[in-house]
Amino acid sequence: MENTKAGLLETLDTRDIGRFYIYLAILATIGGFLFGFDSANIGSALVFLPFKLTPLAIGIIVAGASLGSFVGALAAGPLTDKFGRKSLLLVDSGLFAVGSLISAFAFEPVTLTIGRLIIGIAIGADSAIATAYISEFAPKRRRGSLAIIQQWMITIGILAAYVIAVIVLWIAPGAAKSVDWRILLGIGFIPAIISLLMRARMPESPRWLLERGKEEKAIQAFQTLGIEATPEQVHAEMNEVRTETLRLQGKTRWTRPVKRALIVVSVFFVLQQITGINVAFYYGPHLLTPYFAHGGSSAIQSEISGVIAAGILAVINVIATYFAFRFIDTLGRRKLAIGAYTGMAVFLVVGAYGASFLHGVPQLIVVMVGFALFISCFAIGIGGTGWLLQGEVFPTSVRGRASGIGAAVDWLANYGLVLAFPLMQAGFGLGWTMIVFAVLCVVGILFVYFFLPETKGHSVEEIVRLFDGPVNRKDPSQPSRPAQSSMSR
Repeated sequence: MENTKAGLLETLDTRDIGRFYIYLAILATIGGFLFGFDSANIGSALVFLPFKLTPLAIGIIVAGASLGSFVGALAAGPLTDKFGRKSLLLVDSGLFAVGSLISAFAFEPVTLTIGRLIIGIAIGADSAIATAYISEFAPKRRRGSLAIIQQWMITIGILAAYVIAVIVLWIAPGAAKSVDWRILLGIGFIPAIISLLMRARMPESPRWLLERGKEEKAIQAFQTLGIEATPEQVHAEMNEVRTETLRLQGKTRWTRPVKRALIVVSVFFVLQQITGINVAFYYGPHLLTPYFAHGGSSAIQSEISGVIAAGILAVINVIATYFAFRFIDTLGRRKLAIGAYTGMAVFLVVGAYGASFLHGVPQLIVVMVGFALFISCFAIGIGGTGWLLQGEVFPTSVRGRASGIGAAVDWLANYGLVLAFPLMQAGFGLGWTMIVFAVLCVVGILFVYFFLPETKGHSVEEIVRLFDGPVNRKDPSQPSRPAQSSMSR
């Protein structure tokens, strides 16, 4: 137990992380695991659904979770500021379990869509809370690494779902269109219930407790985090937090720096989605199955091969995300994002060439390599960076609501992409669709260069000053205006 004469929040910001901090970050980001799990589950089950579906109907079913996530993220913002981070995380796990069961027992498309909407509400709410919760206890030197666990959990969820799908389909290939798809959609109930039980033992955010004046619970939270806190210290810290809140009331709540930060995060999220990443996971087996169709294989065998190929991409995704975890706090957010968008654009063009001009085995190899390297670049510089920014750039007083709005924008963009892709593919083919995504990656490069400051190494209280004005081109990690003007309205 650490005892210090420094302020409690200052101690929290500067101490080293231990296993318990990593454990808490994993618990907070289980929603990311469930999101990844659901993305790959619907991707695996989609080719086996016994319903007659048009491209638009396919898009509606797959995008149902994204639409629910939009609603969940918007609702979670004000609710988590009022009731706390932990309470909402518990509710999210329960909702995911319910949605999984409804999806598994669906006997027509409407019920399946309802189940996916419920799953989406849980995922969206979780995405609005998880990185905000982490940012409120994580040491500032390692905040990026801990927040990247959100993206890592997404990739692990995707991989776990594909592994389970391959096992289920290998055991009972003849039941793929009767029982197997129900197992794939319903098995998410198990990790959801496990997460509910584990999250019940999490401490509440100490910053949120101090802001709400819950001194006794704040003492418990600090002690759980390994910081010895006396009632006097907590009371003094609470008064300091309240004094600062009152001083900045009407300034850092919803004024220029905060609004600018929200716009930057929201645009980053939109570009994160519309550059095409979730096409590879929502529709991976659906896209890859035709490349395995030949005279010597049955339709079921080709579909299972498509699921296995998508699983290989999921393995690459998990491995690549390690490099984001490794470098986000050393190279910083900007360099990783600009490099990632550059690589994504290049490898989308490679994949588009393979899809449009090659045939047979060469086509399969080039398309797979293009997808694999595109996913790798995204995982290293874009996937986790958006969630990290969402959690770290807002002051505590509005973090829940601002994070909720940012997450809602992300899910709305996700919904539009997932709904539109089947129509785009049917209209002008996979190759040209990938070219469109590549052009949007170039837009992403320009956006990050001109509008995203470097936030690494700053406390969550300091970061909002970086958004009071344009990016400082000489040193993107420093404000472009003097400190005294950073709270201007």
